[in-house]
Amino acid sequence: MTDLDHTLVGDDRAMSDLNHQLEKHRQQYGTKIVYSTGRSLTSYRQLSTEKTLLQPDILICAVGTEIYHQGGEAPDPIWSEMLSQGWKREQIVNSAARFVDLTPQPDSEQRPFKVSYFLSEQAAVEVLPDLEALLAEQRLEVQIIFSGGKDLDLLPRQANKGMAMAFIRQYLEFDPLQTVACGDSGNDVALFRDRPERGIIVGNARPELLQWHQANPNRNRYLALAECAGGILEGLQHFGFL
Repeated sequence: MTDLDHTLVGDDRAMSDLNHQLEKHRQQYGTKIVYSTGRSLTSYRQLSTEKTLLQPDILICAVGTEIYHQGGEAPDPIWSEMLSQGWKREQIVNSAARFVDLTPQPDSEQRPFKVSYFLSEQAAVEVLPDLEALLAEQRLEVQIIFSGGKDLDLLPRQANKGMAMAFIRQYLEFDPLQTVACGDSGNDVALFRDRPERGIIVGNARPELLQWHQANPNRNRYLALAECAGGILEGLQHFGFL
């Protein structure tokens, strides 16, 4: 399971090598390939026209809030039903509108279970604690994820990349130690926090992920030297999968 931008995607030569090995591995061992991205389905499809991506067995979009099975056009209904419990999207949007530093992202990135804004790192220092306090005061079931120094996502409490990974892993009936998650930024922390699966952090990871990794060491997590797909290759070799 891998994030796309700046994790799988970013070094075309390394990605071509990784794609070749993963496809061979999939055919030989029945390996499943899952993409987990902050992008919407529309934005993912645009990326797939620009880069040579393997067809994933499962696609997780919108920071873990939408799961698409191969060939499917509609999100997994069981996952969507789980996320709908206690989710008050309109009230969350109204609360966030009080903060002038929050700039709504394009309509394509606003999803049923994801409300997204742009926020500068400088403004985030004051905005994030105040926003968290306001949402808590209103008893809204929401989590705040800030990543890449600019992207702020408001999600249901029970949805993020890590929870989506657990749902998919159980659906596919894979053991945690047969599962590897790869990422580079703040919205990928959920792939590694208190998780039994193996983890690979690529060498070009964002400061927010590196700081968290250093503060929360785990022998099941590997910090690569190589960047992007090259880092994934390095990590898969470290864990003995390739």
